[in-house]
Amino acid sequence: MLLLSLFKSQELRKKVFFTLTLVAIYRFGSHIPLPGIDLERITALFSQGGVLGFFNLFSGGGLSRFSVFALGILPYINASIIVQLLTIVWPKLKELSQEGDFGRKQIGQYTRYLAIFLAFFQAIVMSVGFRAFVQPGVSFGWFLFSSVVGLVAGSALVMWLGEVMTEYGIGNGASILIFVGILAGTPAYVRDAYQWVVIQGSVFSGVGMLFVFLSLIGAIVFVQEAQREVPVSYAKRVVGRQIVGGKSSFIPLKLIQGGVMPIIFASAILQFPLMFFQYLPWSDLASKMTLFFRYDSFIYNGLFCFLIFFFTYFYTAITFNPQDIADMLKKNGGFILGIRPGAQTVEYLDQIISKMTLLGASFLAGIALVPILAFIWTRFSVFQGLGGTAMLIIVGVAMDLVRQIKSFAVSKRYSGMN
Repeated sequence: MLLLSLFKSQELRKKVFFTLTLVAIYRFGSHIPLPGIDLERITALFSQGGVLGFFNLFSGGGLSRFSVFALGILPYINASIIVQLLTIVWPKLKELSQEGDFGRKQIGQYTRYLAIFLAFFQAIVMSVGFRAFVQPGVSFGWFLFSSVVGLVAGSALVMWLGEVMTEYGIGNGASILIFVGILAGTPAYVRDAYQWVVIQGSVFSGVGMLFVFLSLIGAIVFVQEAQREVPVSYAKRVVGRQIVGGKSSFIPLKLIQGGVMPIIFASAILQFPLMFFQYLPWSDLASKMTLFFRYDSFIYNGLFCFLIFFFTYFYTAITFNPQDIADMLKKNGGFILGIRPGAQTVEYLDQIISKMTLLGASFLAGIALVPILAFIWTRFSVFQGLGGTAMLIIVGVAMDLVRQIKSFAVSKRYSGMN
C-alpha cells in the first residue's frame, strides 16, 4: 500500500527522490577524509568501541575516517537545543518566537550562527586531540588550519542538507541524517554479532541476542503508537437555520509527545562534553574524565536518564499546551464529560499529560538502559554500539516517515492532485 502511494503520486515521488539524492550526497561526503592524518591508526582507535564508537555511529562512520562530515549534524542539534531553552528564559527571544513566520526565520538564523560557532569549537578540540595521529612530515599548524576549515565547512553543508531536506523532502532532515548514519553502521554490527555467536559456539547465545533486539523493536513500536483518547462532546447550537454540534469526538494524547526527539537531544547534549574530554591534550585529566564517563558507568547512565526525562518533559511543554486546547473546546462548544469548561479542563488535561509524560520518559530511559545492562552482562560490543538509543532512533524515524508518506498520499487523494 505504501509503495503503491509512491508510484501513484508524482509529487510524492519527487520528494522521495530528492530526499534520497541528499542522503547520497551525505554518505559520499562521509567517505572523503581530510588530509594530513594517519587513517589506519584512527580506524584502529575507533574499532575499540566505547564512547568514541558511539560518536562514530551518529556520524555514519565519518568520524573514524576523519572526513569532512565528521562532526555531522550534532552541532546544529546542540544549537537548536540551546536556542529553544533560551526562548523560554529570555523574554526577547520569547517575543520573537511569537511573531509568526518572521520570528521563526529570525530564530532559525540565530540557530545557524550558533551551530557554526559550536562546530568551530568542536573542530579545534578534535584537531588538537588528534595531534598524535598526524602523519610524519606534516606541519601541525597546517593540519590544524586545514582540518578546522574542512570540519566547519562540512558541518555547515550537513546543516544545509538537513534544512533543505525538511523543507522540500520527506520527514525531518536532521533525524533522517542521524537515521541514515546509524543504518550505515548496522552491517558491521551484524557481522560482529555473527562472529560472536560463532566464537561462543552456542545457538542459545544468538537466539537470546535476537530476542533482545526483537523485543526492543516491538516495545518501541507499541509505545510510539500508544495514545490516550480523551472523549469530547459538543453541545447543540443553532447557527442560522441549521442545528450544529451534538456530536462526540476525542482528543488523541500520545504517550511520548516528542517521539524520538528527547533521546536525540539527550544523546547530543551528552556527547558534547564527552567528546571534549576524549580529545583533551592533557592525558591525565582526559583519562580520569573518560573513566567517569564510560559507557557502562553509573555517572554516564545517570546523566543520560536525567537528560531523557528533562527533554521528554521539555518537548512536551513546548508542543502541548492544555490552555490552548481548553480555549479551542470552549470556543467550539465542546467539553470533556464530567469536567467543567475553562480552568477545570486545563487542570484535567495537565494531570493526564503529566502522568503520560512520566510513563513515556520512564520507557525511553528503560529502553536506553536495557542494552547497556546486556553489555555489562555479556561484554558484547554490539550492545554498546547498536543499543537502545540507536534502536529508538531507527524505529522512531522509520515510523515517522511511513506516517508522513501515508498522510501526504491521503491529502493528495482528497484534493484530487495525483
